[in-house]
Amino acid sequence: MPMKIRSDVALTFDDVLLVPRRSDVRSRKQVDTSSYLTKQIRLKIPIVSANMDTVTETRMAIAMARQGGIGILHRFMTIPQQVEMVERVKRAESMIVDNPITIAASATVQQARELMAEREVGGLVVVSDEGKLLGMVTTRDVLLAVNGDAPVSQVMTPRERLVVAGKEETLESAREKLYQHRIEKLPLVDENDRVVGLITAQDIVKIQEHPNATKDARGRLMVGVAVGARGEDVERAQACVEAGADVVVIDIAHGHSDLVLDMLRTLKKKLSVPIIAGNVATAEGVRDLAEAGADAVKVGVGAGSICITRVVTGFGIPQLTAILECAREGQRLGVPIIADGGVRNSGDLVKALAAGASTVMLGSALAGTDESPGASVVREGRRYKVVRGMASLTANIQRKAIEKGEISEEDWGEVVPEGVEAIVPARGTVVDILHQFVGGLRSGLSYAGAHTIEELWKNAEFVPITQAGYRESGAHDVSKI
Repeated sequence: MPMKIRSDVALTFDDVLLVPRRSDVRSRKQVDTSSYLTKQIRLKIPIVSANMDTVTETRMAIAMARQGGIGILHRFMTIPQQVEMVERVKRAESMIVDNPITIAASATVQQARELMAEREVGGLVVVSDEGKLLGMVTTRDVLLAVNGDAPVSQVMTPRERLVVAGKEETLESAREKLYQHRIEKLPLVDENDRVVGLITAQDIVKIQEHPNATKDARGRLMVGVAVGARGEDVERAQACVEAGADVVVIDIAHGHSDLVLDMLRTLKKKLSVPIIAGNVATAEGVRDLAEAGADAVKVGVGAGSICITRVVTGFGIPQLTAILECAREGQRLGVPIIADGGVRNSGDLVKALAAGASTVMLGSALAGTDESPGASVVREGRRYKVVRGMASLTANIQRKAIEKGEISEEDWGEVVPEGVEAIVPARGTVVDILHQFVGGLRSGLSYAGAHTIEELWKNAEFVPITQAGYRESGAHDVSKI
């Protein structure tokens, strides 16, 4: 059989530069950085935090959504743990808390303290067995209480002293009540005085502080969840969507497989939220996933900084070429492409979007931030955070432990890792990193003469460069200070 070799050279980000164009963009503020994550969800900034266990858990998902992007919660945990993370993101910011955390009047002060600490809230609604409003207890009420065994009823603000509103309360009316009465929480009750919601001053402030936040129809932060392609992952996806997840990502290294296609068709029948599938690196992969119902496709095989799939298996396509090929098919079919892997800086972000991606997934670039769940380590006086590929040895073993409840020596021997564990420098907050990436994107749009990412697709022209050209692109012939 004749050997098959593609004649075109496949390229990645360092192999090219974008050609500057005449621009009528007079200010970076004039450009629009919004783009579609899926057919149904448009983000203010085209950045998604990766579904890695050293990148995205609750804090990262909240921070990403507040800045106009979105976070995808990883799946390397039990279903109840993932569901709880979804619920925490949904409670972090909303106009109305639909299911406020409640406590019985007979519960102890210590129990109230523990519940507030566990659920990371500053107050609890005290209710009867029938769900009727009896009072409110806040951190202030229990913080300095001497007797932790005293009932909550002794320290709470009772019903008769509370300001309450009906379930149809508007944001402006609630703001006025909170200001007039100098209170922080406004319980909402129905005609039978049963608690149906809660509006807090903190949530109203957050709405003002984060005007570009990615939110659902009920004013809550949006969040995605990753699932696998096994039978039990259907239950995981359903549980997370019931808890409020807005998008589900089928998280498989080789997404162009019958296993993923079958899972995709199953989830499309059972769920009402958009489904993202991947990863793929070819136009055929995009086409097959789109025909199976994918609302977006994740592109990238072996491009991540902690991924060694190409070394272990010999398979993969350099990321820029993969994006170019997949985006052409995605745009033909009306399916957004998510570039996943290889983006280290804002220039790579611009190149990925110029090649046709609608959004870009960041992993290692966010792993060093304060909001990432990776462990902190100190080396020679500098702080770092741990990052690992989800096909690394320890990630595989952790997944087996979750699935089986225990691991054996055999389990360790069976793993052939396609990822590594590493450390990255501590980088401050997610806000700081996103500011740099989005600022670079705004400048990139102006160099392309584009006001939107869609215009960038049309205007972009790449030029291959040599290693000398690459060296010329950075600081050279000087000593940095």
